[in-house]
Amino acid sequence: MRFMMLYKPAQDAAAGFPPSKEYLAKMEKLIDDAKKSGELIATEGLQPMSKGARVKLSGRKLTVIDGPFIEAKELVGGFAILQLKSKDDAIESAKRFLEVAGEGVVEIRQIVEMADFAP
Repeated sequence: MRFMMLYKPAQDAAAGFPPSKEYLAKMEKLIDDAKKSGELIATEGLQPMSKGARVKLSGRKLTVIDGPFIEAKELVGGFAILQLKSKDDAIESAKRFLEVAGEGVVEIRQIVEMADFAP
């Protein structure tokens, strides 16, 4: 099963940007370990929301809003896609990540596979 992990830091990523060398070393080890185990498919951190934009379609009206987004309460700071055996394994992986990343939330979502639609 593949899972997408969405990391939502406790505060805007801009507050800790750029990250410390110590943080980067710990995160690099975590990522290397996940690659070596064959679990990690992809992972990336995201730039601060001030560098982003939102594109919204409502009815026939298209709106573009440049960041930062004042009304945002839970911004995604990064993501990972992992190949794991179960949701329990995904939860354990999220715990390991948060031990390095610090305060925040990891939302775990199983990725839809074509087999999910099989009769």
